[in-house]
Amino acid sequence: MTYPLLSRASKALSWKTYLGLCKLNVVGHIVFTAIIGMFLAVPGMPPIATVIWASIGIGLAAASAAALNHFLDRKADAEMARTQNRPLPKGDISSREAVVFALVLGGLGMLVLITFVNLLTAALTFLSLIGYAVVYTVYLKHATPQNIVIGGAAGAAPPVLGWCAITGQVHPYALLLFLLIYVWTPPHFWAYAIAKRDDYAKVNIPMLPVTHGIEVTQLHVLLYTVLLLLVSLLPYLTGMSGEIYLAGAIILGGVFLYFAWKLKQEASQRNAMRTFGYSLVYLVGIFSFLLVDHYVKLNLLWE
Repeated sequence: MTYPLLSRASKALSWKTYLGLCKLNVVGHIVFTAIIGMFLAVPGMPPIATVIWASIGIGLAAASAAALNHFLDRKADAEMARTQNRPLPKGDISSREAVVFALVLGGLGMLVLITFVNLLTAALTFLSLIGYAVVYTVYLKHATPQNIVIGGAAGAAPPVLGWCAITGQVHPYALLLFLLIYVWTPPHFWAYAIAKRDDYAKVNIPMLPVTHGIEVTQLHVLLYTVLLLLVSLLPYLTGMSGEIYLAGAIILGGVFLYFAWKLKQEASQRNAMRTFGYSLVYLVGIFSFLLVDHYVKLNLLWE
């Protein structure tokens, strides 16, 4: 069978084709959580110039990792219904052009971080890029049904990168933010994997619903959501955040638990995608509450 990704497309490349390699929704969440990490790192306002440059550098690195992921997964993407319209499977761009684009983005991202932010942030960002684009995509994704648990470390790094961009160090509170995303990742992704189980099975990717079945995955989603609710209390229990965050964490976590419980009762396509969709709302919401609580608490201290 011949795939269009193996030949150069005759149509001219456009900027939309390149943007299609960047997974902008994912990059947006990465930059958002990194920015929250920057604002939480200091009392008052962080240096705006550093926030801008760090956001650009981290965003470029995330887009680079996404483009490399497109290249490395191109054959599987051509087989799966959910990904066969990506630029490489469609033949909109050649493999060489995609790799060159990814390397240029990654190089620019590192240059920005080294020049305008700090070396530690650049180094940690580079490790995260390699962790996702190479360690997860090439090895873990095809080696174990716990791929998303182990590989989740790369995806949980952005708030640490943001914190480090402002302070030049990795603070224990930054690691709490890392833990929050790390524990959020399995129920977020496994809900989606339940909905797309047949696609993953078709290309022999050992996602948990493929290797252990839907029922085991349903239970894992529920248990990890309970764990997430408990972990989300740590910023309050450690004094990092106050009552506003606590209320938000309990409400958001409770709703997530409701969706996970519904999914446990019935693993329908609708329940799986609703749980997945809400998990994205949860991530934005929990970090927004962290930010609001941070500045409300500061204002109360200054009064």
